[in-house]
Amino acid sequence: MTAVVEKPVRSAERDEPGGARAAVFALALFETRRLLTRVPVIIAFLVYLGWTVWRGGKDWDGYPALQDVDRATQSAPMLVGLAVLLSVNLAALRSRRHGTEQHFAVLVLPPWRRTVAHALSVVAAALFTAVCVAAQFGREALRPGAIGHGSVAELLVGPLTVLLSGLVGLLMAGLVRSAIAAPLTVVFFLFLFMFFTGGTSDGGTRWLMPVVVEPTASTLPSDLMGRPAAWHALYLAGLALCAGLLAVLVAGGRKPVVMTGVAGAVAMTLVGGVAQAGGDSPELVKARERATVNPDQVQSCVRRDGSTYCAFPEWGPRVADWAGVVDRVRSLAGGSAHEQDVVVRQRVEARYGLSGDGALMPLERPHEVTVRTRWGGNRVPEFSAAVAGVLVAGNEKASTSMCDGRMVTVMWLALGWESDPMAALRRVRLDDSVTGSAFVLQPTDGMYMTAAQTEVLRELLDRPRGEVTARVKSQWAELTAPKVTAARAAHLLGVRAPEGDDKCFE
Repeated sequence: MTAVVEKPVRSAERDEPGGARAAVFALALFETRRLLTRVPVIIAFLVYLGWTVWRGGKDWDGYPALQDVDRATQSAPMLVGLAVLLSVNLAALRSRRHGTEQHFAVLVLPPWRRTVAHALSVVAAALFTAVCVAAQFGREALRPGAIGHGSVAELLVGPLTVLLSGLVGLLMAGLVRSAIAAPLTVVFFLFLFMFFTGGTSDGGTRWLMPVVVEPTASTLPSDLMGRPAAWHALYLAGLALCAGLLAVLVAGGRKPVVMTGVAGAVAMTLVGGVAQAGGDSPELVKARERATVNPDQVQSCVRRDGSTYCAFPEWGPRVADWAGVVDRVRSLAGGSAHEQDVVVRQRVEARYGLSGDGALMPLERPHEVTVRTRWGGNRVPEFSAAVAGVLVAGNEKASTSMCDGRMVTVMWLALGWESDPMAALRRVRLDDSVTGSAFVLQPTDGMYMTAAQTEVLRELLDRPRGEVTARVKSQWAELTAPKVTAARAAHLLGVRAPEGDDKCFE
């Protein structure tokens, strides 16, 4: 009698075509659900969303420049990335911690396929982050005062950071089979981030970090930014692919396609890493110089009610806001200043890029006023003060060197039209005070108010606007005469004499 012995089926892959692939996706769906419902990930996303909603519009006073908004989406996802790193690492080590690793030997999925499933769960977390980033950017882009252009490459940094973090956690689970390794890595990453952002902010090595924070709050035209955002996104994508594919290799995956993928990912990382550290091109340096020194060569000008407004191309929609402030300031002035045409020139210090804030020197051309690239909030009374100073003194240089009672008239013109002039006075002063002496901010060098001038101005702001305007116009010549004192200005305007010091800061 002859016995027939059949060769046993080694895995369920023989029973059902595509069974292993379907099992991978089924496990990936399971791990995705577990990952997104883990407490650290939920807390990280809630903090991320809460911070984003709370900060919405505050960074730009309701008038965002989209080339700044895209970068503002990058830092908060780092918190999510750290939570995902910890959670993926724990998930990959789950079977080892619970002593169930030997049971997986009878299943369809070998270790490297299970690693692929964990990697796909990280992709899902990154895609959810991308949705949050798109919502954050879209909300700011839809604001009526939004200007400029965002960068898709900059917007990809947040999701890519989450993807990289999760895949690094997965790779660590294969290399170091200890749950303590992931928390130590988080601490190490935080140290590196603080070191690179604080100590080497001007060097090309800072681009080795996932998120590159600029040390300036200045807003530049989009074409002058000079950030290698596309190369940086390629660099992060390459790093993430390297981490994920290496995790598969460590888990036992040796197929040629995996080896080829590792080689391609390394090439992506090197190309992006080298290209992003190349520095500013000569063309960009020249363009920044031209925009700083000769802005008229790259600006377009329009006329409104006799005045001229010159702006960089992206800031055309701001002209109406600037013209509104100029008209309101002139409406309070007397003499020839009431009809004086001005030239509003948008200026920016772009020669240092985003590596530092540069001061703008006051203009000496008659009746020309500087306006900067940021608008809204405190920027409005600052611009209003600059317009008022030019109407009274004749040019910006003269207005910043005033040291007499003319400051009372200047500040009345600057704030008298505001719905809440006392709040505007607080915002326009360097120390946020409404009493005593203080520096008054404006787009170029500041002006100085003595304690006596502040007293007189407060008296004026407490009186009916029409009454004070009539007095200012009737006494315009003497109020704007050099060397007039604060006490004399108070007498001309019908308010009590100030008791504070009327000496300028020395």
